[in-house]
Amino acid sequence: MLAVIRLIFILRTVIFIISAEKVFHSRDHSDAMNDIRQAELITDTDTAQRFLSKYGFIKATDGDEPSFPAGETEVSLSLDLQEGGTASRSGSPDLRFISALKEFQQVSGLPVTGVFDDATKAAMNKPRCGVPDRDEELESPEQVFESNSTTTHTHTDAAVNASDAANNTEPHVRKQRHLAALLRSRRRRDASTWTGHMAFSKSLLKWRLIGEGYSSQLSIDEQKYIFRLAFRMWSEVSPLQFVEDTHSPLEDIDIRLGFGTGRHLGCSQRFDGAGREFAHAWFLGDIHFDDDEHFTVPNMGSGISLLKVAVHEIGHVLGLPHIYRSESIMQPSYLPQDAGFEIDWMDRKSIQSLYGVCKGRFSTVFDWIRKEQTPYGEVVVRFNTYFMRDGWYWLYENRNNRTRYGDPVAVQVGWHGLPSSGVDAYVHVWNRKADAVYFFKGVQYWRYDSENDQVFTEDSDGRSYPRLISEGFPGVSGPVDTAYYDRRDTHIYFFKGSQVFRFDVRANRLASSSPQKITEVFPAVVPSNHPVGNLDAAYFSYSHNTVFLLKGSWFWRMVSGRDRRRSVSLPPNSLMPRRDVEQQWFDICDVHQSSLRTTRR
Repeated sequence: MLAVIRLIFILRTVIFIISAEKVFHSRDHSDAMNDIRQAELITDTDTAQRFLSKYGFIKATDGDEPSFPAGETEVSLSLDLQEGGTASRSGSPDLRFISALKEFQQVSGLPVTGVFDDATKAAMNKPRCGVPDRDEELESPEQVFESNSTTTHTHTDAAVNASDAANNTEPHVRKQRHLAALLRSRRRRDASTWTGHMAFSKSLLKWRLIGEGYSSQLSIDEQKYIFRLAFRMWSEVSPLQFVEDTHSPLEDIDIRLGFGTGRHLGCSQRFDGAGREFAHAWFLGDIHFDDDEHFTVPNMGSGISLLKVAVHEIGHVLGLPHIYRSESIMQPSYLPQDAGFEIDWMDRKSIQSLYGVCKGRFSTVFDWIRKEQTPYGEVVVRFNTYFMRDGWYWLYENRNNRTRYGDPVAVQVGWHGLPSSGVDAYVHVWNRKADAVYFFKGVQYWRYDSENDQVFTEDSDGRSYPRLISEGFPGVSGPVDTAYYDRRDTHIYFFKGSQVFRFDVRANRLASSSPQKITEVFPAVVPSNHPVGNLDAAYFSYSHNTVFLLKGSWFWRMVSGRDRRRSVSLPPNSLMPRRDVEQQWFDICDVHQSSLRTTRR
């Protein structure tokens, strides 16, 4: 009998040990999702009211929040204490609830009825961001930096510390308490840099995925890669640059990211489990992700895209509220994964209203023309516009008025054989007898094979490259500031200092009147409004059918044939008054060196 009892005890012990550790067969843990705590469903007016209160549609009033005597902890979370409904004893709904319900229906694109119907219920149960849709307006820097989250504007240190005190023997709780203290000290310090609106006062921001906040569903490398890409996407549309910093003291990190479940990372907010709130963020602070959610890498087709959520939450940290447009990355509800989602035009304008637009000078601007064959065998001529500086280039989509998503790209990656530091000028000699593309750098030039997308080492005439500019273009010595080919008179215009050299392609020599002052060949429409010399780029645009001269952050547009037909007094080749480059070409933005090679796989 004793032996039987011992055997039963051993079996029970083995079963307990086996069941005590979760075994994940799928790398992303998707086969264990049933073990994850699920969020409360919105099923009736009571749960709907809690939803509307949590997300700011019903404003808190005195007496709505329970208070606890000093030294006492909150009510045990296991009791799941919930506020009762607001319906009167006669059964009529509370007017405040109806008003909030109507507001939620309106911003959600639902019929505004004030009735808690199935469509409203479904909208409330969608996965969403934890930042409130409606929040009290912040009136002072203290409210920003002393608030722990955008979900509340009163600090909750007592609740956090009380929770920590109840478990102060556990190492991970000590880490949470230390993190909370660092965050509070950081906010007090940063209050002195208040800029008058919810925005950082600097353009270079440090971020870190905190060590105690790694996800259990993705590898650390995958998490960091996704966050680097998310930050890069905001860099591509704003003057902000982001760098991962794993060494500075935590209080010096501008944006801290971490994963957690339930009560997490010393945060005053708690996650609700899988199914609804997937993350929350603090203005000018931190981002927390609910690790109960099934986060996945981009374009998985299932789960929740961590990239899409991260881009949304970073938008909050940078100062953006929820935006109620189906195309906006800042809409509160999560939409299923869509390959290639981007930050759209209106979201770009929103972030730029806080941080300004991207500015900078360019070494070369040109339209690259090449022949392509369609699937039907037809040969078509296409062009794309490129901006270059500091060894990087952007493809500009004229039809969309923006750069290509994912730019800039290294010149040596996209333009095979060109100097890695970039070029000074681009010339495309294109007429009935010639079709040749040249790049210039220093005293040399290269001929480019557009059909094979690489430089010629030797062309069909036996000329090897690179060659000296003076050998290929007699009378012109390098380096040149910039150049362009004018199809109207079949001349190349080389710019050096305050002079312009007109090179006759057909005669292979300088025009008899060259060189001349730039102000003589390209007179100003408005006196004294002229670049004079030392140009950065001269660009003939096929989209605008005219020439642009760029210098610094300005450009001058040459009058077009249409301009002269409207005003016959305009001199040929004259320059209209200068304008800012960013007013003509949008969002040509730099990205921090550490993120330049982070692209979508």
